[in-house]
Amino acid sequence: MEQESVWLGNMRRPVRLIAIVLTALVALIFLWLVANRIISDDAVGMHEMIRPEGRPLVSVMLWAIAGAILFVSMYLSDTCGAIEIEPNGFFDIVSLVCSRIAMIMTALIVIVMFYEVVSRYVFARPTLWANELSLWIAAFVFLFAGQYAMQQRSHIRIYVIYDMMPRFLQKASDILSLLLLLFFVFAMVWGGYDDAMRRFLRMETFGTAWDPPIPGIVKPAILIIIVLVAIQAISNLVSNWNKAPEHHGPDEIDEVEIENIRRTLEDK
Repeated sequence: MEQESVWLGNMRRPVRLIAIVLTALVALIFLWLVANRIISDDAVGMHEMIRPEGRPLVSVMLWAIAGAILFVSMYLSDTCGAIEIEPNGFFDIVSLVCSRIAMIMTALIVIVMFYEVVSRYVFARPTLWANELSLWIAAFVFLFAGQYAMQQRSHIRIYVIYDMMPRFLQKASDILSLLLLLFFVFAMVWGGYDDAMRRFLRMETFGTAWDPPIPGIVKPAILIIIVLVAIQAISNLVSNWNKAPEHHGPDEIDEVEIENIRRTLEDK
């Protein structure tokens, strides 16, 4: 039974179709590259995959991978789990899509490391790229997870004093927390912008045999995503402004969490 659409609405089926087509395209190109590597001495390997200049098939492969991940993430973000906070506005949807990208990337890390283990210990042919690729992907998983945690209000919070405050003081505390976060984000962007742009413009590499441009991509991504985290925090404040005060007694939290986990398992 198909679950109710959260935000795509009538676009749910077209997005699903595009995701399937792009995923199939990635699979076909991958099979062709594998077959070409077996029969040809001038095959495309992982070294060429991050250097697509003059290789249109590699460029198509990379764009197809990016598109497949994006559209699959959009489709998966159109449903919410029992323990997830439903999106309320554009920035919540952006964070939810990013969370699905992180989920897919986590699976990709598992696949990469599985390939490395089999290649190393079964065929005695370790790769030069598996470690760096897993680090590269994991960096974005970490960043997107932080954004998702902000949207879900899942960062560690201490409620002992907060719950005893009247609602207007709770709002004042929320504003103070947001201002401290914005100050941190401003300091990070102010202090890291020049270095991030310098690394990005020269596409600084990792300095290994495979030599991927991890610093040139991850450093700017850090600044971009912490800005998205700050915007999400502002969205959270606006969304929660007129809500009734919440109380977080330990017994209540345990009961709600257990019930939500039970419902999630039953749905599966």
